Amino acid sequence: MDSVGVSSFQSLHALSALLSTQQEEDEEDCKNVAASAILGPGHIGLPPKTSKDKEVSTAYVKKNSKDIWCEEEVAEGCQFDDLADPRPQPEYEIILKQNLGTEDLFLGLSRKDPSSMCCEAMLVKIKLPDTKATDVFLDVKEKFLDLRTPKYKLGLHLPHPVQSQEGKAQFYSEREELEVTLLMNRLMDSINLQ
Repeated sequence: MDSVGVSSFQSLHALSALLSTQQEEDEEDCKNVAASAILGPGHIGLPPKTSKDKEVSTAYVKKNSKDIWCEEEVAEGCQFDDLADPRPQPEYEIILKQNLGTEDLFLGLSRKDPSSMCCEAMLVKIKLPDTKATDVFLDVKEKFLDLRTPKYKLGLHLPHPVQSQEGKAQFYSEREELEVTLLMNRLMDSINLQ
């Protein structure tokens, strides 16, 4: 037992000596390197342009010199955000819908799951008490729903892009509720919904 303790102590001492000499060699190597040869993350890529070579970035080039901003910089639907309008916002609910068949429900033959990535439509239920169907003005954009009545105003930024021309709206006067069904428009729908 005693020889095992001594040998492990000697092994640890030898390992310590080996590592300390290696660190000293690394420090000596770093001292000998010229300062210009040390590279860092800032040296990756093209060298920075001097003040003589500065050009206007293409991301900020304006089409018309009198434009203050370009259309891509303005969020869709912000023109409807009227803070001075005293009309209240009605209660609403957004529900995502899937088209399921028996092969999906019982056999699981398609790759649909309960996630929002497999939903095809969005149902927006808006409660409009004391409102007639003729008083409702509805405008749907790709990412924004604008609803105006004499008593209510709703500017709703949609969670997913929709096909604005393919929607359907129905007003239920007994429930005083407007249901707007919008088909969702996403890039990966052709893959996810097969």
